Amino acid sequence: MIEIFILSLIQGITEFLPVSSSSHLIIISKYFNFDNQSLSIDVSLHIGSFIAVVFFFRREIIDFFENKILFLKILISSLPVMIIGYFLVESNIIENIRNIEIVAWTTTIFGVLLYVSDKFKLEKNINDNLSYKSVALIGLFQVLSLVPGVSRSGIAITAARLLRFKRVDSAKISFLLSIPILGAVSIFGLKNLLFSEDPYFTKLNLFSIIVSFFFSLFTIKFFLKYINKFNLNIFAYYRIFLGILLLAFTYL
Repeated sequence: MIEIFILSLIQGITEFLPVSSSSHLIIISKYFNFDNQSLSIDVSLHIGSFIAVVFFFRREIIDFFENKILFLKILISSLPVMIIGYFLVESNIIENIRNIEIVAWTTTIFGVLLYVSDKFKLEKNINDNLSYKSVALIGLFQVLSLVPGVSRSGIAITAARLLRFKRVDSAKISFLLSIPILGAVSIFGLKNLLFSEDPYFTKLNLFSIIVSFFFSLFTIKFFLKYINKFNLNIFAYYRIFLGILLLAFTYL
């Protein structure tokens, strides 16, 4: 249960920060030899994050009629990563690239790209400037997040900043884009959870969902307040430092 709590804590904090939740789960599980880091637990962790982001944006979702154009754009932007991700999972390619060496390189490279993108001007916002062209470009960038270490939220924020969206708006775009993606993962996970005949399996997964939910909700609120006052440098520096550290462990 301690392992599940730690994994849920890591998922909740890193899913919505531009640092890559998958890479941190891989790193922690590998170096501490966690036994519970399985696909079912990973899925449950993402269910908790999905519930958190839906809860946070519940007013926008409930008021769907007024925001239907926004959610249509979000859906369009999410399609490429969901479609390509499905084929990568079915072909088992995704498992072959879940290793520390790849995480080390992607963490470093996309940390540098995050730093560069945050130097662009703060001009655009969601309400006035999120065009179909913008969401299409951000959606294509998001496909890169299928590689461990890239970070789904990180690449979405990077793409939005390259398009000169303000930091808070870039983060909100990233959060909204996570809804259909995490929703698709959640449907898969809930099916396995509901039809499981193993009470211990159900207990572990429910616990991971609850803990991940609370830490995810806290992170969303904290991150939006933070980038309203500060830039993204601290996250870029952290990624670059972690990436170089992992490269050293990999090659030395």
